[in-house]
Amino acid sequence: MPTLLIVHHTPSPSMQAMFEAALAGANHPDIEGVDVVRRPALGATVADVLAADGYLLGTPANLGSMSGALKHFFDTVYYPCLDATKGRPFGAYVHGNNDTSGTVRQLDAITTGLGWTRVAEPVLVTGEPDKAALEAVTELGGTLAATLM
Repeated sequence: MPTLLIVHHTPSPSMQAMFEAALAGANHPDIEGVDVVRRPALGATVADVLAADGYLLGTPANLGSMSGALKHFFDTVYYPCLDATKGRPFGAYVHGNNDTSGTVRQLDAITTGLGWTRVAEPVLVTGEPDKAALEAVTELGGTLAATLM
């Protein structure tokens, strides 16, 4: 059974709402035969990444960059997973109070280096996530899971 790994850093109510939306999309009843595994960024391991067939990344934008927790995740898994995960699909959602551009640049650089394939545009939310933003994150979760069917 294919596995979608959701790696997230969820320190705020806004990030929690976005994480729950992503999880709801990935676990949509129309999507069958995909195992959805979720790991906090500080708990995700090399084994988790190698066992997964695709990735959904969630992070706040902190002072113009991804969270330290997600950066630590990438620092931990980058070289051990470099060759084995090339071409695997991924997507991302990012929440910032004002700006998400620095975080997106970092995610693009790291995932390009890993050779992962972005299958959907990142969902970028500034300020409080509204209904439309949460629906976009739900759709992103569903898109990633459906890609693995």
